[in-house]
Amino acid sequence: MAAPNAYIRATETAQYVRSQLPEALQHPKVAIVCGSGLGGLADTIEPEPKVELSYATIPNFPQATVLGHASKFVFGQIGEHKTPVALLVGRAHFYEGHDMDVVTFAARVCKLLGVETIVVTNAAGGLNQTYSVGDIVCLNDHLNIAGLVGVHPLRGPNLDDFGTRFPPLSDAYDLDLRRRTHKAWAKLGLDQGKRKLHEGVYAFVGGPTYETRAECRMLSMLGADVVGMSTVPEIIVARHAGMRVLAFSLVTNSAVLEAGSWGNDPEIQAMSRSELADHLNKGKANHEEVLEAGREAAKDMQALVKQILSDLYED
Repeated sequence: MAAPNAYIRATETAQYVRSQLPEALQHPKVAIVCGSGLGGLADTIEPEPKVELSYATIPNFPQATVLGHASKFVFGQIGEHKTPVALLVGRAHFYEGHDMDVVTFAARVCKLLGVETIVVTNAAGGLNQTYSVGDIVCLNDHLNIAGLVGVHPLRGPNLDDFGTRFPPLSDAYDLDLRRRTHKAWAKLGLDQGKRKLHEGVYAFVGGPTYETRAECRMLSMLGADVVGMSTVPEIIVARHAGMRVLAFSLVTNSAVLEAGSWGNDPEIQAMSRSELADHLNKGKANHEEVLEAGREAAKDMQALVKQILSDLYED
């Protein structure tokens, strides 16, 4: 017998989650997906009322296994208007072996809980050479590299209960929310600090390896400003279901674009093996670096998201 489709499973999950929540939190208006090292976004919500549910206790829910992802659903209120929110502290990734149906399952549960707006965050490599580690990029478009070769979250029978076949994505990144982002950045005085806010294009790749030099150059030539292994599938499913999308990348490392040395380069001929390794590893990304950059930028990211949502629901 075929497994129930995602709408049936997400409905079951949403009903269970709602049964664990007090009335004030049962219909969150906003969901926030916390990327690597950004679980501190959960600190943006009020201490009471607040409910945390481990993914392991939720029916049908995928488990996050990556360092820096705490694997819990956090429900609470944010801002002076007490806007009910749901935070996904940890996400399932395609590179962990999950099907796209699983990777995007949480976004569909959020839709059935009543979420109108989803804020998606991630840690990403900076392809744009004007970006610095610690900068924040408000996404305005994406390159779905995996999707272009068939690994697409909407592949298969369309789930009509969520949305129509062939949804457009030219408006995927909500312009009003991006406008509010820039206003909130200035309102908080963050435009006077060292960290910069950019708008840019995110390239989604399957992972789990970081990109080669040639792949980074290719993605840069295609118009990508940052590259990462998440976010885009969630955004596609969110837009398919009619949710507004705001997405941020935290630049946690600068991608290496220049070609590596050739074996006959004169400058390397006298180097030892350890010196050669150091020479080749300049700029190499690592997950610990990603988490550290997340910790340093967390306060600014938290303040920004909180200000945006406070402003959004005062209208």
